[in-house]
Amino acid sequence: MAGRIPPEFIDQLLSRIDIVDVIEKRVPLKKAGKEYQACCPFHTEKTPSFTVSQQKQFYHCFGCGAHGSAIGFLMDYDHMNFVEAIEELASDAGLEVPREEGATDRPRQDFSRLYELLEQANRFFQQQLREHPEASRAVEYLKKRGLSGEIARDFGIGFAPPGWDHYRHLVKDQADIRALQTAGLVSTGDSGKPYDRFRDRIMFPIIDSRGRVAGFGGRILEGDGPKYLNSPETPVFHKGEILYGLYDVRRSHAGKQQILVVEGYMDVVALAQSGIRNAVATLGTATTERHLELLFRTAPKVVFCFDGDRAGRDAAWKALKTALPSMKTGREARFLFLPEGEDPDTLVRSKGADAFRALVENAPTLSRFLFDHLSGEVDTTTLDGRARLADMARPLIERIPPGSLHDLMTQELAHLTGLEITPGKRATPPPPPSARNPRVGSKSTPVRHAIRLLLEQPALALSPDLPQAWRSSNARGIDLLVQLMDHTHANPDITTAGLIDRWEDERIREQLSALATTDLSIPEEGLAEEFHDALERLAHQYHKYQRDQLLEQLKHATDDAEKRELIRRISELNAQRPDGRKTD
Repeated sequence: MAGRIPPEFIDQLLSRIDIVDVIEKRVPLKKAGKEYQACCPFHTEKTPSFTVSQQKQFYHCFGCGAHGSAIGFLMDYDHMNFVEAIEELASDAGLEVPREEGATDRPRQDFSRLYELLEQANRFFQQQLREHPEASRAVEYLKKRGLSGEIARDFGIGFAPPGWDHYRHLVKDQADIRALQTAGLVSTGDSGKPYDRFRDRIMFPIIDSRGRVAGFGGRILEGDGPKYLNSPETPVFHKGEILYGLYDVRRSHAGKQQILVVEGYMDVVALAQSGIRNAVATLGTATTERHLELLFRTAPKVVFCFDGDRAGRDAAWKALKTALPSMKTGREARFLFLPEGEDPDTLVRSKGADAFRALVENAPTLSRFLFDHLSGEVDTTTLDGRARLADMARPLIERIPPGSLHDLMTQELAHLTGLEITPGKRATPPPPPSARNPRVGSKSTPVRHAIRLLLEQPALALSPDLPQAWRSSNARGIDLLVQLMDHTHANPDITTAGLIDRWEDERIREQLSALATTDLSIPEEGLAEEFHDALERLAHQYHKYQRDQLLEQLKHATDDAEKRELIRRISELNAQRPDGRKTD
């Protein structure tokens, strides 16, 4: 694992760039008062609701809710991860990204040679499809599946010839052979002798989010062995973090509104041959949270396509449960079940692209699939069955983030069962002050309000005579507020974006970004007083908590000396103001 990017460097980077310049290279902006406006690049609209604040270095769409900093914009618009976005901005600013090497960090590794060998292998396989005598069988198979030469070229389809040592065409020395093993192109037998992993197979290069060949999938033509074989897990290829075809979908913007998730790479290629270019495939593994993050970062609507048999429905149910925490406002998931014996490849060739698109558009929604699936497991005509339905559905619904979908599914469950459904508590025990990943609660608490005010105007942390006793509180989110305050003191000119993007933890960045877009409805001149009051309420809460704890201990004390000590501490606490100062 590479070392962590120092937060100080992120601060320096954000101080060197202007979000307006970053976004304007990709989306035309118009000045509107203190801010800039455009039609949102993340959803279709006629009236501009996408605003960019130069003061806060933050963007927000009032239509679809998209929001973030320059880093967040690159992540959403150019489909980068956090580190890639920082590297891109640093390159533009002429800065080199430093890394911290902690006790648990390993030195940053350079995988450039792995990528070079994988790309060389990709070119070799494509050349073999054109030139190798045995490749005629592969070409015949592809034609039989209805694929044109243009589609084969677009997807970089190649051919791994029969044999055991074609890897020798790629290596210069022994170090390269070891690199090929690391890259998953070469295996070793019991004797330790290397041999080609892929033999006599049609080859599909698997491209990562940055357009690099990360691995391969191979479809066998004849003989023993698995029908489909993927690269093994390697330092640059992780099946749970990559989707076949996603790079091409993003590059062509074909999946800007909707992405179709199918099971295999032949399905992706066959759909593309029929003009459906927004399909991607998992690589022999169940849909993961990382897959969903990549999908929803690309499009607001994801349609999962499964076989209609029992195995397909079981796989769909697993995908649904994985998807629930990702269903934020503005996102939609559907589940398409194909007729028995059909897959996307056979169906699109027999019925045509328009018929297939109609099936996709009419696919059951996540909520419909969830309720249909659970209702099929109970007898909803009985009280016991409806109670069982409520017990099964409620914990699943509670995994959905707060929003319209969560509320409407709760209402639907109440309608189906005839019960009054009370949403379960979402709060978790407050973290200790030393928590490494502090989080903000979803309710409107003094902590949440103080953080929201600080994000609106970071300079509030620099106000003189602010209460300090609240810092010892164990209220949920207090550690995050302390760190934000301290960071602002250390960086008096920091912007809203700077406060948010100092966190590598995506959950914290998302929580802070969401807070930064909520409406305060407070005039600018009243922010300082409101911030002071929020901290004072926290101090009062902590003062009361301390007193209640001491009174509870006194109630159960049996030793006279212990009672006297508790009474002394209570009296001393009563002599203090909640902000920690002595009373007159």
